[in-house]
Amino acid sequence: MSATAPAPGGRAPAAGPVPGPRPAGWRELGSDAELTELLGEPHPIVIDKVHDELTEDDLGILALSPFCVLSTSDAEGNCDSSPRGDTMGFVHVLDARTVALPDRPGNRRGDSLRNILANPRVGLLHLVPGGADVLRVNGRARILTDAPFFDAMSVGGRRPQLAVVVEIDEIFRHCPASLRRAGLWQPETWPKDAPRG
Repeated sequence: MSATAPAPGGRAPAAGPVPGPRPAGWRELGSDAELTELLGEPHPIVIDKVHDELTEDDLGILALSPFCVLSTSDAEGNCDSSPRGDTMGFVHVLDARTVALPDRPGNRRGDSLRNILANPRVGLLHLVPGGADVLRVNGRARILTDAPFFDAMSVGGRRPQLAVVVEIDEIFRHCPASLRRAGLWQPETWPKDAPRG
């Protein structure tokens, strides 16, 4: 593929670091040690909440969630985040360390799917409307074209053509601070002229 040819999903190849001098007044973070100095050490409870199997609380969030964001990157590290929505509880739990997302008809770009074929590492963020928690899942994905559990993911009698199966490496719940700051579930904070689809 030439340096200027678009990637299979229609995206241009990564351009790399921003060239040239930085704008006046910018001071760029230079190291992990500098970041730790600025942020401080995380409280042990933040570290301890990371686990590699779904708990009852995690399953409760998945059962109520109609929406997640699937993050992927290709072999060169070009990133993509794709919204995935369906009926409440659409993520199918196969076992304590494996979940499946049905792939419903969309724009046919397949950016996430193409990325997974090149790099199986994925991240998921699950939201529950009105809920305070964000469930974060990181793992390794594969794409299936059929499996017995596809029947359980049928909607309106239509089985999905594809499913993204994620083997969980780590899972944890975020605190609700970002949702509170955003006022995400507070209609009075919503812009009146926002596109409503």
